[in-house]
Amino acid sequence: MKKITGEIFEGERALYASRGLDIYDTVFRNGESHLKESSDIRLQGCIFEWKYPLWNCKGVEVRDTTLLQSARSGIWYTDGISMKNCTIDAPKTFRRSGNITLTDCTMPYAQESLWSCSDIKISSLCATGDYFGKCAKRVRAEGLMLSGNYAFDGASDIEISSSRLISKDAFWNCENVTVRDSVIIGEYLAWNSKNITFINCTIESNQGLCYIDGLKLVDCKLINTDLCFEYCKDIEATVIGNIVSVKNPASGYIYADSIGEIILDQKFCNPNSTVVKTRN
Repeated sequence: MKKITGEIFEGERALYASRGLDIYDTVFRNGESHLKESSDIRLQGCIFEWKYPLWNCKGVEVRDTTLLQSARSGIWYTDGISMKNCTIDAPKTFRRSGNITLTDCTMPYAQESLWSCSDIKISSLCATGDYFGKCAKRVRAEGLMLSGNYAFDGASDIEISSSRLISKDAFWNCENVTVRDSVIIGEYLAWNSKNITFINCTIESNQGLCYIDGLKLVDCKLINTDLCFEYCKDIEATVIGNIVSVKNPASGYIYADSIGEIILDQKFCNPNSTVVKTRN
């Protein structure tokens, strides 16, 4: 491995198609695609100031490194990248990439990030931005603190635990999603999705959890959640506390401490297809 320490690289494709580099405390500025088409790269304590720094790369380890806002669209078409204790200040990071590991990172401008990416492992990530994780596949996240609407639209095979999502229209058009021990705040949660499971979660959502085929709620709290379960099929819901209102579920069972209002319009649902019970 060739070692580079304390350098400043300028100009387009400064280290294009490099192989086997250890790069420390180095600044990449004033030029696009500094490490495009590179492989077996180790970066520590570096700063990227310009666009497209890590496109079409393979086998990249990044530690204690910063991508400034001007390093937008920084990591596309890359396979095999791990980032630890990094600040990714740029939007549209990660697109059509795979085998991504993010540990103890921050993404303050994460809009349109992790689009069409696969095999993603997240541990302690704080991110802000809309359309996070659109069409992502095989995501495992623990300690994800996300503020941004339309999260994981069109995604599949998602497992999230010990997280907090403030996101309108999260998990729309999704398939095979499991969320454990988490807080989700945002209206219209998980519409038009299939096989969605929430375990020991706290959910606050206006008209959330509708149009779902295969919905499971295990010991969840639905705080200030109204008009839920509309047209949902095969519901298995055990709710702790009150549900403000339930509207026209298609089939299954709903069990809660109390329900403020139950709307069963025979023009839109068969009341006999769903069992609704309360403890009180």
